[in-house]
Amino acid sequence: MVDRNLGVRSQQHRASIGRRVREVDAVDFFNVLTGPELLETTEVHLPEHRERLYPPTVTLSMFMKQALHADGSCQRAVNGWAARRAADGLRPQSVRTGAYCRARQRLPAAMVQALTRESGQLLSRQARPGWRWRGRAVKLLDGTGISMPDTPENQARFPQPSSQTPGVGFPLARLCAVICLATGAVLEAATGPHRGAGHGELDLSRTLLGALARGDVLLADALYAHYFLIARLQAAGVDVLFEQHGARDTDFRRGERLGARDHRVCWRKPPVRPQWMTPAQYAAAPQELTVREVEVGGRVLVTTMLDHRRVPKHALHALYQQRWNVELDLRNIKTTLGMEVLRCLTPTMIEKELWVNLLAYNLIRLLMAQAALSAGLHPRELSFKHTVQLWTEWTAQRLCRAAPHDHALLMRLLAQLHVGQRPGRLEPRARKRRPKSYPWLKVPRAQARQQIRVHGRLLNA
Repeated sequence: MVDRNLGVRSQQHRASIGRRVREVDAVDFFNVLTGPELLETTEVHLPEHRERLYPPTVTLSMFMKQALHADGSCQRAVNGWAARRAADGLRPQSVRTGAYCRARQRLPAAMVQALTRESGQLLSRQARPGWRWRGRAVKLLDGTGISMPDTPENQARFPQPSSQTPGVGFPLARLCAVICLATGAVLEAATGPHRGAGHGELDLSRTLLGALARGDVLLADALYAHYFLIARLQAAGVDVLFEQHGARDTDFRRGERLGARDHRVCWRKPPVRPQWMTPAQYAAAPQELTVREVEVGGRVLVTTMLDHRRVPKHALHALYQQRWNVELDLRNIKTTLGMEVLRCLTPTMIEKELWVNLLAYNLIRLLMAQAALSAGLHPRELSFKHTVQLWTEWTAQRLCRAAPHDHALLMRLLAQLHVGQRPGRLEPRARKRRPKSYPWLKVPRAQARQQIRVHGRLLNA
């Protein structure tokens, strides 16, 4: 009887999700989330809720649409929802943002995180053999900084850089992510303060290694060419390809010569235990590592793929050139989705906003993978920004309710625009257009206002 009741409740819960999706058109995105692959994850984490104006399904979809819109304000999101309800013949609603903001606060962070991870893993698992590198899954690892509003709560959790004067700086968080090379999907992510002991990029990366499986290849820059990280990955059956760290000398006269500027060499365990390691962890680490070092393309690469016949030098060079994709992926997340500066005013909502952006990013990647599969292309050949723009317009015109043949039309449109293949791309990080000549604000804003009231101008500008 208990099992039967649980089954009935599960069917009712699933029917409730389906009914809500049909009623509100999934606010577009939830059609993807309630597909057969992600429905179970959605069901598990969807909280019990009353029939409100903004149930969790609607709230999450609106939150994700905010991530994709140039105007990501809550007011625009509420206005869009009010217009959608009016178009569907539903009763009018208030366009004040209070109810929607409270609904965002009730949205379970665990649900957003689980859907982000599951959608990323789903994409990575279903990547076609031709999208992989020599039949192997390659994962990218890198980190970046994320700014946010200057509130006391955000400053306490994510202190501003020490180079900024108190009162005129902005809280800064560090984001570290594992991304699938084949599809561009985010598989795992971690955040923390941008400064302070134990909050560096390497510290965060150690919390992400669960996203790697035996047989994977990890691709990253020179920061990650660390003895203990390589040892841990090698023990887990994960191969690495990193650029050599600048602090380590590479002498090709040592070790076993495999070819010109190509050798196998033993690294010895550092004699000093890092502060983050326990004595037991340090003792368990191997006394030495056998790695392969190659010089190619003007840089020295370090890898645990030791067989130079199976993986020749030029193959390592070609693979490492693809590491640039992680820079493009982070740029898409920060610039195209506007996540470079988050909007929320508390650390709890900052974390939730970040994960909602990553979920929206993964669902765009899912559309790109579907379009690439339909057109016989690689997902990396399609434009992320084009997909965001076309999907936004497609849903705005209510075409997401169209017949299956119109969905095929969407896939064809997504696959029309390709991005250029630019191996070895080199671009200066500099701007030609000068910014407007406003003075820098060097005192807190309230103090600046008082200076203008008293002196008629801003002092020390």
